[in-house]
Parts: sequence; structure tokens; C-alpha cells
Amino acid sequence: MSDIDEILESLLKHDENELVEFKTASNSYDFDKIGKYFSALSNEANLKNQQCGWLIFGVNDSRQVVGTEYRNNPDDLNNLKYEIAKHTTGNISFIEIFERFQECDGESKRVLMFKIPAAITAVPTGWKGQYYAREGENLVSLSMEKIDRIRNQALKDWSKALIPGSSIKHLDSSAIQIARKLYKEKINKSHIKQEVDSMDDETFLTKLRLIRDGQISRAAMVLLGNPEHSHLLDRPPSVMWRLFGANGQNRGYEIFEIPFINVIDKVFQKIQNLTYRYMPNQQSLFPIETLQYDQPLFYELFNNCLAHQDYTRGARIYIDEYEDRLVFTNPGTFIPQTIRNVLNPSYAPPFYRNQLLAETMMNMGMIDTASMGIRRVFNIQRKKYFPLPDYDILKDQVVVTIYGKILNIDYTQLLFDFPDISLDIIFLLDRVQKGKELTNEEIRLLRKHKLIEGKKPNLIITSKVAESLGAQAEYIKNRGFNDQYFSDMIVEYLKQYHQATREDIRKLLLSKLPDVLSSEQKENKIKNLIQKLRLDKKIEKRYSEKPKKAYWVLCPPVE
Repeated sequence: MSDIDEILESLLKHDENELVEFKTASNSYDFDKIGKYFSALSNEANLKNQQCGWLIFGVNDSRQVVGTEYRNNPDDLNNLKYEIAKHTTGNISFIEIFERFQECDGESKRVLMFKIPAAITAVPTGWKGQYYAREGENLVSLSMEKIDRIRNQALKDWSKALIPGSSIKHLDSSAIQIARKLYKEKINKSHIKQEVDSMDDETFLTKLRLIRDGQISRAAMVLLGNPEHSHLLDRPPSVMWRLFGANGQNRGYEIFEIPFINVIDKVFQKIQNLTYRYMPNQQSLFPIETLQYDQPLFYELFNNCLAHQDYTRGARIYIDEYEDRLVFTNPGTFIPQTIRNVLNPSYAPPFYRNQLLAETMMNMGMIDTASMGIRRVFNIQRKKYFPLPDYDILKDQVVVTIYGKILNIDYTQLLFDFPDISLDIIFLLDRVQKGKELTNEEIRLLRKHKLIEGKKPNLIITSKVAESLGAQAEYIKNRGFNDQYFSDMIVEYLKQYHQATREDIRKLLLSKLPDVLSSEQKENKIKNLIQKLRLDKKIEKRYSEKPKKAYWVLCPPVE
């Protein structure tokens, strides 16, 4: 089941709330109402710190799938994004419109899922100049109290505030030169490079919004500040590196102050990054050699600490080095709430604690504000067959542990033998090797693929080759060929018999699909093949009159 199908199943299990609206929309739906729901769901998602809301067509109030024919033409459906954007604040529109098909009463019923973005920080989403919200299941005007809550989010951006009495003279000139270099490398356009070179420092920093009306922002002070003037910040930030021995004894430390734009290189040079040798599986003839900690991994985590720290706490960032791991401790809450949220490829945070600082670091290539940084860190460890990072999300700080060695040879061998395992599965296997708790559903998923043995809570990763996983990997590798093969079978059937019901196609393909697929996966495969042919305008659905029943035929040739 795909990620979006899982989301639909989850939404159908819960009643409507301020973030989800179900509509039957059998054939059409009032355009203006769609816009009002867009505004309402966008604003409510913002207020609840969620990345999106959902408007679902083809589902009734009882959460039963009834199907919809709304804008059945793909071009008309795609045009809806543009039509909505013409009337919304900032011309925002749907993140995506998903077309799904659910099997109900022997028929494939169409469902439309409109993914609506949360209102951007401090700016309510309006529709034709009016703002809307939800009260339970009801569509209402956005109250002044909610408007104020959204608009006051600007106060969350600590980094944007100007420092009274400050000027460019309080910044470090060498740090500004580094900023110029990084910015030009990130933009990588010759005319922009020439433009930046023609600017003086104050004009350049004004362009980046780090200086306004001659005063410097807190973001400028954090990244580029002269350490002699750190007192201009109420609570000057700092970074502390500490080295611990095998017995936990502190063997050394150093404290680093602003400017933070060049601190990362200094801290990384402190790390005793040893060469680590290991055998990834029993058939290997030569060991793999790698540094314990990849530089991109360290830079990503360190820069994220700088961008997302809660500077109002006056606490410092700690980088603790042990023989086999690095531990990053950063003051502040974890805005995504759980690490699983961030591992979802579609995740986007509702806001950044230090919006200006984060945007500036993004413009200099220091972080990725598309929320892919943490996924990148996970994939770096995955490609080395190392344990995944641990994120301990505490009340007032986030602690991230990066491992510089393997913990479990069965885990390493599994990743080496099956490089196409999804990150979600690897995340669960990593929890098993560390003895962490799993839900019953997660355990069932791993058992289904024969990846674990033992009884809860004493689960272990199996030392045997997972045959079902291997077959799946082979199937995935060849699925392009298989899809074409099965699609051709459907077309040839229709050429010979002129029409086919969903059940006819099911009987045709079911025994031909790989045994590695579960029954549910086979049914989904058949559904997707049919819909792919429909979207490619190779087949179309028709209905008999008595009894009314859906069937498929070949599309007439285009003249």
C-alpha cells in the first residue's frame, strides 16, 4: 500500500475535524465552497502546527466511499490548482491532488484527496479577501482571536529582531567574506556573482535582510558577529565540544563563540574521526574502510542545531564525543514533534523558530529548509550499514546520537544484502537492534517479511536470509517490465472480447502476479494497472443499463 493510500485509510477511520472535510461531490461541487474550505483548512492546519489539511471528495458524512465524478478529465482537474490560486492569499494552491480508487461493492470507486498547505507563518489564508475557519465540522469566519494568533506568529522569529544601537561595525569582516563566498556558490549564476561583487558589505547584507535601516538583526549577529560585541545579545550563544574516555572521564573540552558561520570547521577538526573497518557480511573477502563520521552528516546536524536552537533559553549547544558515538544536545523543543513525521518525504514544518536565520543559512547552502536534511542524515548512515541516528526529544531540548560503529552484524548484513529496503523498514529494524519498543502492528510487519525472531520484548533480527524480501527486491527491480506485460494482457483481452468487468480483469491477472505479493498487494496492483490504462486514455469505463454495472472497453482510436 502506498503512503497516500495509508493516509486515506487513516482519515477514513476518524471522524471529521478541523483538519479534514469529507464531501460526496457525486458529479460537481460549488467552486466558491472549495475556496472557502481551502482557506479554513489551511488556517486550522497552521493553528494546530500541522503541515496540511485535507478536503476529500467521494466520501459521505458516514465516511463511506461512494465515489465521485468531479472533474473526471485529468486536464480539468489539474487546472483547479491554477483556478484556486487566483483567489487565495499569496496565490497559494493545493500541494497536490491525489486520485485514488477504492473497491466497494464490486466496483472501483474514485476518491479525490486535496492536500491543502498550512497558512504560512504570520499570514492567514484568505479566499477572495475573506478568512475562514472550522468549528468542529462547521465552516465559519475566522475569528479575530484566531487571526491574532496567526499574525502574532511573527513574534516566534527570534532571529528577525533588530539589535538596538547596532551597525555593521559590530560584525566580523572575515565572516562576511565567508558569507559572500557561500552565497555565490549556492546561487551559482554568473550575473548574480557579478552583482554581489559590485556591492559593498552593507548593501549585500541588506539584500539578505540581515541589516534593516542600518541596524543588524540577531540572525546577523549569530552568524557574522564580532565576538568582542557578543554582549549585544542578551544571552550570547556558544558551542561546547567535550571529549569523553571509555570510562566516561572528561578528557578535554573547548568553547566556541560567534561568529557561527565558521565555527563548524573548527569543531569538526576537534573530532577524532578514526578509520573504521568492518565486514558487511559473511561472504565479503575484504573489509570496508570508512571514517566513523561523514563530514556532510556532521555539517547537517551541526547547522541544524544553529538554525533551530531556542536562543531565548540562553543555553549552549553541546557536541559530546565518545569512542563510538557523537551526541548533539540542542536547547529547544522539536517542532516536527516526532522523528517519524520528518522521515515522511512529504513533510514540511508549519514554521521555523528562527525563520530569518534558517532562510539565510539556506541561501548560503548551510542547511536544507525543504526538510530533507534529517532524511539525508538517515540515508548517509544507511548507506554505510551503520545504526540510524537516535533522536531523544525531551521537553526543553533535543538530543541526537550518531553511531560511529556497527552494533549488530545481522542488521548490517541485511542492509548490505538488500539495499532496496525502505527507510521505514530500516527504521523499525534499527529499533529492534537497540532493544527499543515496537507496536504490535510494527512487529507484525517485520514478521510478515521474516525479518525478526523471538517474542516481545526479546525480539532479534533474523540471521537467515529473508527469502520473501529477496523476492520482493527482484520483483521491484523488474516491475517496469511486468507492468507493461500485464497492461498488454488487459488490452489484448479487450481486443478479443470487446469489454471486461473489474472481476473479469481480476481473474485474468490474479494467477499471473508474483506470489511474493500479498492478496491485498495483488488487488492494489490490478487496480493501479486499470487506472494507469485509463489515465493513458487506452481504456474507458462504461455502464450497462439493466442491471447497471460498470465495465471497461478500449478507447476509440484518435482520428
